[in-house]
Amino acid sequence: MAAPLSATEALPPDARFDIGPTRFPAVHADTTVAIPMSDGAVLCADLIRPAHRRSAPVPDALPVVVNFTPYNRIGNRVGAAIAGPARRAGRRVRPSDRRRFRGRDLVRTTAGGVLDVWATNRTLVSRGYAVLIVDVRGTGSSTGNWDFFSPREHRDYDEVLAWIREQPWCNGHLALTGISYGGIAALIAAGRRPEGLDAVFAIVAGEDPVRELGLTGGVPTAAMALWMAAVNAGKWLPSPRGMVRNRVAGRYLLDRCREPISWLGRARRIAFTDGHPDAYLNDQWARRLPALEDITAATWIHGAWHDVYNSSNFRMYDRVGVAAGAKQLVVDDGYHISVGSGFGDPGNPQALDELQCAWFDRWLRDSDTGIERYGPITLRRQGGGGWVSGPRFPDRTTATVRRLYLAAESSGAAGHSGADGSLRPGSPGAAARLPLPSGRRVVASNNTAIMSLGAATLLGRRFASDDRRAEAAAVTFTTEPLTADAVLSGPLNLHLRVRAEGTEAFWSVTITDVEPSGVSAPLTRGALLSSLRAIDDSVSTYVDGELLSPRRTLRVETARPVVPGEPYDLDIEINPTEALLRAGHRLRIAVAPGSFPRHYLPPALKRRIGAQSVVIDPAWPSYLTFLASGPLGRPPS
Repeated sequence: MAAPLSATEALPPDARFDIGPTRFPAVHADTTVAIPMSDGAVLCADLIRPAHRRSAPVPDALPVVVNFTPYNRIGNRVGAAIAGPARRAGRRVRPSDRRRFRGRDLVRTTAGGVLDVWATNRTLVSRGYAVLIVDVRGTGSSTGNWDFFSPREHRDYDEVLAWIREQPWCNGHLALTGISYGGIAALIAAGRRPEGLDAVFAIVAGEDPVRELGLTGGVPTAAMALWMAAVNAGKWLPSPRGMVRNRVAGRYLLDRCREPISWLGRARRIAFTDGHPDAYLNDQWARRLPALEDITAATWIHGAWHDVYNSSNFRMYDRVGVAAGAKQLVVDDGYHISVGSGFGDPGNPQALDELQCAWFDRWLRDSDTGIERYGPITLRRQGGGGWVSGPRFPDRTTATVRRLYLAAESSGAAGHSGADGSLRPGSPGAAARLPLPSGRRVVASNNTAIMSLGAATLLGRRFASDDRRAEAAAVTFTTEPLTADAVLSGPLNLHLRVRAEGTEAFWSVTITDVEPSGVSAPLTRGALLSSLRAIDDSVSTYVDGELLSPRRTLRVETARPVVPGEPYDLDIEINPTEALLRAGHRLRIAVAPGSFPRHYLPPALKRRIGAQSVVIDPAWPSYLTFLASGPLGRPPS
């Protein structure tokens, strides 16, 4: 356990916060709560309150923690029932050294308290909080039609929170929590500044789900259809007792029959209709986003380097409209479903359910937990660099802008790839054109781990932390071995000179840490459809005059033509990272024309794509711009 610190000293990543003893030995669950909406829809919810015995909740008015879910709150009940045994089982698994995330780390996730936070945080309830889990409109047992994050759903959040504050079991203080969809819903609701909201605890949430997951790099993600199918399946599994008691069964059946497969038909049209307006970012997508600058509640954001929403963690933190301390960001080396793996172990943050309790104690009860002195930015460095924290990211006191140039000369380290180029601090050397391999699909890759939310890590390193098989379908550029340790920190920009033989092209980029054994461990990634290469300078990031994070408009009105056979330049946004590159390791860029199973190129789009090449031209150099400390690259000239 970390040593106690003074009242003004910043707390380290492994700090422990006193959440007090258990006050209530039992919980009382009411699974028949019905919340009327202004348009006649009824949202169904579970209310979990502390109790001295299960048959009777305490009569006190309590602070209420609210979780909006589209995944059917019956699943939360199951999660609550298995949370204890799953936590004990997870503790029996021996931890890895965390140099790379492994399958055993995924299995250990349950020991860190994530099931409690996702289902019903018994740690909270036992210390005097009420928890309300709400099926969003058109999902679970709630009536209406599901339209994810629509303006009507936003209004539902307002009405639910206002209704809660009128109930005798609420003392007027509210908190929002959620994982994934629930975390995004919490941020949206907080941005609407509801009365009584004191705190938010959002886990693996995204700033812009359509940009980050639905249309990554400008093309659809096939897994979105599977996600929509899962939500639709869940909405056909109601909780009969509550529906009968609240007389909503008839309305439920009518709504489900009117729209049996919400969004699936529309998703098919977006994917298969050439030029569909919703295959680009537009105003209707923008209306579904959280107004992060308007948040006034204390906000905890929890992400992971290999999460599907990794690209926006730091932008969300920067945009949230409260001071550091009252906002916190934690980013782990893991995946969407590995949140909290290793938490509670020595040298790691406190268990996730306890961190959440300490956060809410501070902001809903004004308890002096000291958690506002945490971080405020707490990261686990990839590559076994351990936990670090500080007031900003990246840390400009140690990291400076660097550049590495792409060259055609072989690095001698990637004979397995489609073409083996080098990555060097100086001139790119002789002119050349390196064609990208086409027609290959590789399942064994880090992209499979990402799109399986981390589950594929159970299949071994080639599905998580060794991308050599995927690199057979890519052109790679690799540095010489590092002479000393270096730290890669922040967003990256890959400036590419390219040529396409069709009227469209797609580029998928992976940045890897190459170990002396040859293992190529993915650190971060980016992607871009050539016609959507227009940059929005107003939201792009420049450091010392160098473009580090080129933000795309991804709108049809800013699309640019691709002229077959004519070279042109791209700036590809690479997601932020923090990674320790050890002496003897190398840095690698892999450029491919696709990344199965993450990106889906619709048939109409594929017909416009021909051969693609990276052009090496000393007059028009291609280079990677990034922030780093240690012997990696050199300052741009």
